[in-house]
Amino acid sequence: MIQNSEIEPAVIHAASRIELLVLDCDGVLTDGRLYFSSEGEAMKAFHVHDGQGIKMWQKAGFRAAVITARRSPIAKARAEELGIEFVMDGVADKSAALDDLMGTTRFGAEQIAYVGDDISDLGPLKRVGFPVAVANCADALRGSVLYITSRTGGFGAVREVTDLLLLAKETGAS
Repeated sequence: MIQNSEIEPAVIHAASRIELLVLDCDGVLTDGRLYFSSEGEAMKAFHVHDGQGIKMWQKAGFRAAVITARRSPIAKARAEELGIEFVMDGVADKSAALDDLMGTTRFGAEQIAYVGDDISDLGPLKRVGFPVAVANCADALRGSVLYITSRTGGFGAVREVTDLLLLAKETGAS
């Protein structure tokens, strides 16, 4: 669990306002590697800690979404298993997808956290109230985020973010 004393007050303040957690899939929920069987079937690995973190976030009354560039039945199946309400796959323009999500949920940008790992995530990261990159993100993201996880994508980075968001909610620092 993240300790409040380890996190900058500005990070806690921004995190305390979040109602919707938006996640990229490949490189965030997974380690970014794509596996293909000899029949061409794609396979991905998801970390159970990330799933538990998402479930804890939702149990606390908050919402989650996935926006991913790849069309992925695997990502959809994992999101469905976790009860993630909004799954947008095969997205060419993640900023436009974020706009659609904001219209559907009626959340303002300051109420949204976005977790990304690569340059296709820059648009949404520059617009949300709590922009987050995973530890092994592309260097281009580092100047556009408020928080960089200590864990890498696919290995508990999402759980780290949900723990931080829930801690910020507990402190009531809004």
